[in-house]
Formats: sequence, structure tokens, C-alpha cells
Amino acid sequence: MRNDAEVILEPFAKAFRRVHPNTLSWIAFLFAGAAGISIYFSYWAHPLLIVTSILIILNGFFDALDGKVARLSGRASKSGDFVDHVLDRYADILMIGLIAVSPWCNPYIGIFAIIGVLLTSYMGTQAQAVGAGRLYSGLLGRADRIVILFFAPLVQWGLLTLGLETIGFDKLQLTIFEIVMLWFAIVGNLTAMQRAYVIWKKIK
Repeated sequence: MRNDAEVILEPFAKAFRRVHPNTLSWIAFLFAGAAGISIYFSYWAHPLLIVTSILIILNGFFDALDGKVARLSGRASKSGDFVDHVLDRYADILMIGLIAVSPWCNPYIGIFAIIGVLLTSYMGTQAQAVGAGRLYSGLLGRADRIVILFFAPLVQWGLLTLGLETIGFDKLQLTIFEIVMLWFAIVGNLTAMQRAYVIWKKIK
């Protein structure tokens, strides 16, 4: 839905066109860091789950806005694109990594989730590096992850209001965050392989 999002973002981009795109990238990164910290401590302070969702969507908003502002203001550059990608990867690690080490999640599930997410992003930029063009396709792009991470704390909050922390069958009990991390681990790695195949078909 990238084209639809571009139309929605345009009036916001015009309002922020005097702000340097790199500043917006850093703002997005700070929201990601705050979201990760909020996720971690939400286990002991459940209202932080709502705060986490707000911080995550703000991260996604400003992350989408920086590129749009750069193009509208004529300040698009390779250095800006580089800064954006570096901060995005650190943002992913902060949000997913702090879920992984929090009491909400089994750390082993979290490790595989981080691997899946980083490999997916790597394949997207590697396509550009080998001359195949920037690749956003696949089952789990960054926009998909942001949407899922936005809803996960809200669903976990809803589960807690019902007096439950986990869901599952018999001895297999998982928090909503563990389910999301499993999704990132499995589908993230599938997306990485899917993108690798697309790149290979383009360059061979």
C-alpha cells in the first residue's frame, strides 16, 4: 500500500518540509528507542503497553516521513538514505531486542526474530547494491512489522484485562509478544529467502 501511503503523507511532508530529513530520521529513531524501553518495563507497569503502541506508530510515521520530505524539499541524497537505513536497523534491534530480553518473551525466540528481521532488511538493500533496485517485496517488510508491533501491545493489554497473560493449548502457553516474535522469526526468514530468489533471478 506504499502508493496510498504516499498520498496520505504528502500534506504532512509539506508541513515538515523546512525540517531537515535527517532530523526526522533521528526523531523516528528516538521514538523506537523509547518504544523498546516502554515494552521492557510494561511487564511491571501494564499501562505502558498503550504508551508503547503510540510510540511505535510515531516511529513508523516519522520513518515514512523523512524520505517524503527529502524528495519534496529537493534534499534527497545518498548520505541521507544511508543515515535512514542505519537508524532503521538500530531501531529494529532496539524494539525487537528489548522485547526479546523482556519477561514477555523467551530470549531464544527473540534471537531468531532479530535474525529474520535483519536478514529481510539486508536482502532489500543488497538488491540495490548489486544493481537490482531497492526491494520492498515479500511477506514481512518493515511497514508490516510496524503495524504488527503496533497492535501486539494492545492485544496483550486486552488479554491482561481478561485476567490472562498467555494463550495456547495445554502446556504450550505463549504471550502475544512471543507469538509475534515467532512470526517474525519464521516469516522474516522466509521473506529473506524470497527476496534472495528475486534478486538472483534479476542478476543472473
